[in-house]
Amino acid sequence: MTMERILSEVRGFDGVLELAPEAGSGFPEISWGDHFFYFAPDGRVPTNRQPYATIVTKDYPDDVRSRLGAPDRWRLNIHVGATAVARFVDHAPAGSGRAEPDYGAEDVFLPHPLYAALGWICVVNPGALTLDRALEALADAHRDDRRRVERRAGAV
Repeated sequence: MTMERILSEVRGFDGVLELAPEAGSGFPEISWGDHFFYFAPDGRVPTNRQPYATIVTKDYPDDVRSRLGAPDRWRLNIHVGATAVARFVDHAPAGSGRAEPDYGAEDVFLPHPLYAALGWICVVNPGALTLDRALEALADAHRDDRRRVERRAGAV
């Protein structure tokens, strides 16, 4: 139910574009069943930037530490900005000399296993402990993406 709530909230954001590849969609098979979110009021998938949030439903070849291959496991990833990661997690990114977090832990904010240094956090199976804050972070990430898009459009 939590994934449906997150999808419902994000789909209500002004100008959101949700890319949700399915079988036969022309997108790589590995992406089928996942969700990618952009501010794109023109309805076109941006080619010059990454999504501001994703929901992944499986392990990717270079990203297996969240153990998403087990049934009913998925991960919400949100770009919050490099300086904001520490507000969500009390773990240092991998390679910092501190013990690596358990990236498979559920309902806890973690630095993204690959992209924490770029300002990404994640939550495996968000629930009672993280859902409200995750929804706020998603709204902030959407607003930030919108500001970037509008700033770039104004600079042209």
